[in-house]
Amino acid sequence: MKYLHPKRFYNETRIKLHNFFWFYLLPDKVYLRIKFKKDFGRKLNLRNPQSFNEKLQWLKLYDRNPNYKYLVDKCRVKEIMKDLIGESHIIPTIGGPWKSSSEIVWEALPDKFVLKCNHDSGSVVVCTNKSEFDIGKASEKLDRCVSKDFYHRTDKQWAYKGIDRCIFAEEYLIDKETNDLPDFKFHCCSGKVKCVLVCVGRLTNPDHDAYMSYYDTNWQKLPYEAGHKPISWDMPKPERFEEMVVMAEKISQFVGNTYTRVDFYCVSGVVYFGEVTFYPGGGQEKLNPEEWDYILGSWIELHKNR
Repeated sequence: MKYLHPKRFYNETRIKLHNFFWFYLLPDKVYLRIKFKKDFGRKLNLRNPQSFNEKLQWLKLYDRNPNYKYLVDKCRVKEIMKDLIGESHIIPTIGGPWKSSSEIVWEALPDKFVLKCNHDSGSVVVCTNKSEFDIGKASEKLDRCVSKDFYHRTDKQWAYKGIDRCIFAEEYLIDKETNDLPDFKFHCCSGKVKCVLVCVGRLTNPDHDAYMSYYDTNWQKLPYEAGHKPISWDMPKPERFEEMVVMAEKISQFVGNTYTRVDFYCVSGVVYFGEVTFYPGGGQEKLNPEEWDYILGSWIELHKNR
């Protein structure tokens, strides 16, 4: 039996007790108030929220439609979107669902593929050459992600509470012209697209950190950022931009709430649905300049029927 030093045992126990209290015992409202004050340096105004990030916190607490969990589930939402926007816009699933990496039959996967969890953000594993792919490293990441309770451990994003977690595989996508995977995140308020966050360079940038900038529906760059490297060149308007706007609004109107973000990929002239989310950045991303936090907030009309 491996010897456990008393100091190490004490430290590990202290961390576990701290995390249990912080993530599980604290009521959501108390947790969000503390976290917001820590991140923004001001009190969270839930009585009369004004900023974009404040309103996202309000929505976490008071907009609790049970159907949201089917929309944020990256596996189950595909069936909904097939009926809503058409199967041609759905990224093919080529494996899964699996409860852990030990269930994955690696030999059955193609030379290029993408693995991800259905319940979170950031669990993506990309394989571009299976002969050089580190299965052990990928398995460790996927098992760590699938074991994580995204609701409790990531800013109380209520829609993710109670999702049956799994790992699945998707077809590998890449735009042949740019050798990249452009990502377009449409911010919709009451069924209308207000702006789009454009993410490019995640595959071509050496450190895999995307360039991101906001544009309006006329493809004019908006003068604010959210802590990412901005697009510093003249970004051409994507060929299928209007089609993405129409689909984003159709999905937002189907959801029927006051705020939804709908993501698409545009690959070699084909639009693919990415995901639906209700709390970008967990409602904890600072906008620069700060006035845009309130401009975006003014677009969201809260219906205060809890």
